[in-house]
Amino acid sequence: MSEKMPKFEIYKDAAGKFRFRLKAPNGEIIASGEAYESKDGCKNGIASIKENAPKAEIVDTTQ
Repeated sequence: MSEKMPKFEIYKDAAGKFRFRLKAPNGEIIASGEAYESKDGCKNGIASIKENAPKAEIVDTTQ
């Protein structure tokens, strides 16, 4: 049995726009992206998350 991995899924919404969602290994959606006009734009959004998320700071606005 292979180990499940997190994955980005690209899909079209009801308006026909491209979107992505990041799913955890258990299938839970843990992040989602905005609507893009093109699949390439959507893929660029995923690439940006992959590049920038490890450097992102956490800002707690609940205090």
